[in-house]
Amino acid sequence: MNDTNTVVNLLEHAFTTYPDKPAFTCLGKTLTYKELDSLSSQFAIFLQTQTDLKPGDRLAIQLPNLLQYPVAAFGAMRAGIVIVNTNPLYTPREMQHQFSDSGAKALVTLASQKAVLETVAKNTQIQTVILTDVGDLHSAIAAGANSQSMPKSGLLSEVGFRDALAAGANADFTAVALEPHSLALLQYTGGTTGVAKGAMLAHQNLVANARQCIAQSTAYFNEGAETYVAALPLYHIYAFTVQMLTLIFRGGHNILIPDPRNTDALVEAVKPYAFTGFPGISTLFASLCNNPSFQQLNFSALKSTSAGGMALSEKVATQWKALTGIEIAEGYGMTESSPVISSNPPGRIQSGTIGIPVPGTEVRIIDREGNTLPDGKAGELCVRGPQVMQGYWQRPEATAEVVSDDGWLRTGDIAIRQQDGYLKLVDRLKDIILVSGFNVYPNEIEEVASSYPDILECAAISVPDSQSGEAIKLFVVPTSNRFDADRLRDYLRTQLTPYKVPKHIALIDELPKSNVGKILRRELRD
Repeated sequence: MNDTNTVVNLLEHAFTTYPDKPAFTCLGKTLTYKELDSLSSQFAIFLQTQTDLKPGDRLAIQLPNLLQYPVAAFGAMRAGIVIVNTNPLYTPREMQHQFSDSGAKALVTLASQKAVLETVAKNTQIQTVILTDVGDLHSAIAAGANSQSMPKSGLLSEVGFRDALAAGANADFTAVALEPHSLALLQYTGGTTGVAKGAMLAHQNLVANARQCIAQSTAYFNEGAETYVAALPLYHIYAFTVQMLTLIFRGGHNILIPDPRNTDALVEAVKPYAFTGFPGISTLFASLCNNPSFQQLNFSALKSTSAGGMALSEKVATQWKALTGIEIAEGYGMTESSPVISSNPPGRIQSGTIGIPVPGTEVRIIDREGNTLPDGKAGELCVRGPQVMQGYWQRPEATAEVVSDDGWLRTGDIAIRQQDGYLKLVDRLKDIILVSGFNVYPNEIEEVASSYPDILECAAISVPDSQSGEAIKLFVVPTSNRFDADRLRDYLRTQLTPYKVPKHIALIDELPKSNVGKILRRELRD
């Protein structure tokens, strides 16, 4: 692999090294590295010649796991454009915040989202929308075919994804000079304030983390020989780094799963392939282990299963090993660290731990006063390494709260380092709720719920859930006895992504609070 620290150079190395190998497969269609090179180049040329985007500008990508995703993402990077990963399940309110905060000037999304976007985009800087249908890359794109000028829809210029590629086939690509510190990705994450913030991940952060993953798991990443199931969404930082980048840099093959909740469709998608790797989360593995069709698959080629995003259930780990013969390697990371911080190395898995730090990563455990604690003592986990973000987009004060001047990132999680160097998570300092691996921030739920007329005040906490790991329970102080929990839930569904809607709603006369008025969520949990 070339000695370089930009994603683009490593991509170009992969394109020339593995031209005829499969890169991505989705819904029965496969793109080779050569085809991925050509299509992403065409998309980059379109951005350069048919839009007002300049290097450093932001492009939001709001897609499930389709072939269009890597084409658009790699094309944007090659044009020097910063990617803003956006969850396709977001409500208009959530979309508007992310688009506005990032200053995104363009968006790639499904054509089915068009009506929603016409409302959302009015209050953002988005000027160009590239609309795609699921099957857009399932037939050849002829150079210049169907190329159209972009019609105006209100304040927006719209173009079809196939037309964008066709337009890009008629011009020459202008290489962009990128530096290792150039911003590559704005990956949005929340915090205890509930305000979604864009973690600024530079090319060198992403490349460093990809290399760390490769070094930690050399036996899992045989060059040009791996086929991984990509069931986790690529807009999530874990799949983006581990599958979009790490695997591609080594000539691997990703089987894209657009909807992992449809386990029968997932089984049909992976059945023809001797897949060797399967990253996921505990709830996904639980669903698959209980699926009769999945139980009949051939797992003889599988050698790596990794889990993150939420605590791995011991029951699930046992079921998976009994079914596949493979022990799940649990790891740990966060958006602010690109994301991988630690993992269980091949052949040295310790169940119940999050493994050891990936190469080049320093770890320390501190008490509330910032003093370093000895091994075996529980405290806040802090990390330092080349994968740690540049900071939060346009939020220097928020950055200073979590990243010290000398580069230490405070994770907000309580952990213990064993004498053998393995890490074990104990609890979370933050009040983040993990629903099927997705972060849910109590203050956001409370802010939206408080706008409902019949609520005086409310507080959200996590409760254990057999299906999603954790579920949201909302305690409500109503303004009258006419309060209707079902109507509140209907309202929240219009304002929040489905996994953020509370599963449980409980009425309470008064919320427990500290002497300064802060809600004591710990007492609610107890």
